[in-house]
Amino acid sequence: MSFFIRDAYAAGGAAPQGGDQFVTIIIFAGLIAFFWFFLIRPQQKRQKELQKMIAALAKGDEVVTSGGVLGRVKEVGDQFVTLEVAQGVELHVQKQSVSAVMPKGTLKNL
Repeated sequence: MSFFIRDAYAAGGAAPQGGDQFVTIIIFAGLIAFFWFFLIRPQQKRQKELQKMIAALAKGDEVVTSGGVLGRVKEVGDQFVTLEVAQGVELHVQKQSVSAVMPKGTLKNL
């Protein structure tokens, strides 16, 4: 059976040098910078744009909710928005559920 297993010998080597620690710190800092510029920063930018769009909602805007409901804003409150989705059909939704403002004329039949 011993012919299947090779003998393992301990490798005699020197202890890590101080330069190796410096390279490790540089790589770690590079990873942090990568995550900041490609993941965290764009997400913060999108969040700020969404908050600005929600704050600017006005009566008559045509919007889409996160659930996919398309409607025209009839009334804007502090926390809720009233959307007209068809003639005589109104929905009360939270402002945070509005995901996009559509161009004027998207809703032609209302």
